Amino acid sequence: MAAGTGAAPATAGVPAGDVILNCTSLVRRFGGLTAVDRVSLSLREGEILAVIGPNGSGKTTLINLITGFYKPQEGRIVFAGQDITRLRPHTIARLGVARTFQNLALFSGMSVLDNILLGRHIHMRSNLLSTALYWWWGVHEEERHRRAVEEVIDLLQLEAVRHEPVELLPIGVRRRVELARALAARPRLLVLDEPMAGMNQEEKEYMARFILDARDELGTSVLLIEHHMDVVMDISDRVVVLNYGVQIAEGLPQEIMNHPAVIAAYLGERRFDGPRH
Repeated sequence: MAAGTGAAPATAGVPAGDVILNCTSLVRRFGGLTAVDRVSLSLREGEILAVIGPNGSGKTTLINLITGFYKPQEGRIVFAGQDITRLRPHTIARLGVARTFQNLALFSGMSVLDNILLGRHIHMRSNLLSTALYWWWGVHEEERHRRAVEEVIDLLQLEAVRHEPVELLPIGVRRRVELARALAARPRLLVLDEPMAGMNQEEKEYMARFILDARDELGTSVLLIEHHMDVVMDISDRVVVLNYGVQIAEGLPQEIMNHPAVIAAYLGERRFDGPRH
């Protein structure tokens, strides 16, 4: 497993916040394939929980269940005390869940600023009629949304590229823009699907720092899927491991790194720690 990113370490132990997300015995099948097989996890307020596993282990399917893109055949998902198991993605987003995608989902031809402003759409209440009748209401609402966006731009250090078309930016900056758009919604839960895919080491270090800043300064809980084990071990409070859709381990990062079932899943064999007899 890779060396550290240089990011600040996660808080010691599990944060003291209340449970904000609770998934119980989730099952999702696609034909004869069981992609998620009775997976249960919980996430506390202010916690960074990583979900890891080899390719095809069911990680993205799991977060698609949590964010409403898929519906489980069995199990229950509770967010902030409300059952969201059967809710649509836009309803779940309004409750305070935002996500990024493994494949970038930014709008080409639009600036960084405009892409981030789109993250505020779930909070917009005025329409053409109300704005025409009460222009001051529309102006006030736009100012409020822009203030929220400016705070995120400052947090993620995007000021220098705010007016640049997103398609002209390096992938590391584009992924930061996607993170900014998710944070602009001011979510209570931020779901990140491989936010560092395609990044070099320096870009990974920046992104790790920004994820920690989002947790510390905005109070956002984070559910993280990531292949870069150095990042997972540096910034996560706890780690859940999937393999072929089955939850095979859960614990603190150091415990997971040395867990025999995790080592076997990644390497196909147990670590050799001493002489054989």
